[in-house]
Order: sequence, then structure tokens, then C-alpha cells
Amino acid sequence: MLGMKHAEAVAEVGALPILFDIHEARLQKGVRELAERFGPGPDGFVVDIASLKDVRKVVDEISRKKGQIDILINNAAMTVESNMNNRNYFAPFEEYDVGLWEQALHISLTGAFICSQVIGRQMKERKSGVILNIASDVGVISPDHRIYRPDPKDNYPGTPFNTPLSYAVAKAGLISLTRYLATYWAEYNVRVNALSPGGVYKDHDEQFVKRLTQLIPLGRMATPDEYKGAVVFLVSDASAFLTGFNVVMDGGRSAW
Repeated sequence: MLGMKHAEAVAEVGALPILFDIHEARLQKGVRELAERFGPGPDGFVVDIASLKDVRKVVDEISRKKGQIDILINNAAMTVESNMNNRNYFAPFEEYDVGLWEQALHISLTGAFICSQVIGRQMKERKSGVILNIASDVGVISPDHRIYRPDPKDNYPGTPFNTPLSYAVAKAGLISLTRYLATYWAEYNVRVNALSPGGVYKDHDEQFVKRLTQLIPLGRMATPDEYKGAVVFLVSDASAFLTGFNVVMDGGRSAW
């Protein structure tokens, strides 16, 4: 969901978004929606971002056909939203499948590593570029496990739903990757920052929303468009003296 919003954000200020997605139908839909709003120019490529071979091939093609890549936004992740029907994804830690754990880290963390390595190499060579890693508030603080637990008093459904450890650990890893690359490439004028969004409302269970928003000083979840300003700031010259920083945008949740 947020990946398209990030693309819209940079398109709104004149950049040319190029989407990566492993699902062709979803990719084409995204490119079509961007073109309808912003005119011809947005493009997309079917890529397994966790495959070094795939990423190298596509980045070479983009460089030949469209020129240099100025901005990289690492957003792909194995998320709660994409696994709502997978009961194994929400299994208790004591029973969590190692294969799912490895898959989540492969997509969410190794994918960012590979894209940063391939595209960042080009940025280093020309001494210019910006990388933005989309982390999460649960990469900074632990998920509050109490908001997922069934409570007969308020009829909260006892369905398996939580923030798995694999997601939180991958997002924490992205924040560490951000600091490492920011200091590693600083002398080459390649800036690397992270954005850690809080929860975004999308038809969530009413009781879950009630529990979560009690933890947020602003008293609500974010809307999908509310991170656009932060994205534009972090990938533009407006943040020219900012690198190695994680912007936590969570409605104040981590302040309590």
C-alpha cells in the first residue's frame, strides 16, 4: 500500500518513479495508475529484489534506457497485510516456522541489501544519490503484544493476528543498515536515511483500532497519504545535511 504512495509523492514533485515488483499484474496496475495521474513516464519492472542477478539485470537496463537512478526507496517487505490469510504467519514465537522467518528476512532485509549494493555502487561512482529505507515503529520499539490478545469482555475476536518477530527484526535491521551505509558512503555524497511509519488504517478490526490508538498520543492511526511529505523531505535537497537518521513518524507512540 505505502509503496504506491511513495511513488506518488516523488511524482508529485517532478521525479520519474520506476516500480519494482515480483507480481506482474500488480506492477502493471501501479504503473497504469501513475501514468493516468502524472502522464507518460512512470515505468515498472518485474524483479525479485532478493535476487542479485535479477536486480543487476534490471538496473543495467534502466541505466541504458533511462539514465542514472538518483533515488532508491527500499519499501518491499513481507507484511501482515499480505499474509492475513496465512495462519502460520501469526503463529506464536515458540511454534514459528523457520522457513517463514527466513523468507521474511530474505524479502525485507536481504532485498534492501541487494538493491542498495547494486544501485548504491552507481551512486558512489558519480558521488551523488539518496537512499531511503522504509522501516517501522516496531523496528524501534517492541510491538505491544497486549493489543492482539483476545478479551471476552469487549468481544475482541480471538483470531491469530499479531506483528511477527520476523517483521520487527527485519525493520530493526533496516535501521542498522541505514546507519552503516550512511557513514560508509558519506564521503561520496550518498545520503542514506530511514523512515519508520506507525500503523496505517485500512479497514482494521474496530476493537484492534481502539486498543492501538490508546497507545498513540494523537489518538488515531495514520492515513496512507500522511507519509508523503516525509518521503519528499528525505529524498530531496530539503534534507541535504541529513544522513544516517531514522525519522520515526508514529503519532507520538514512541514518546510514551
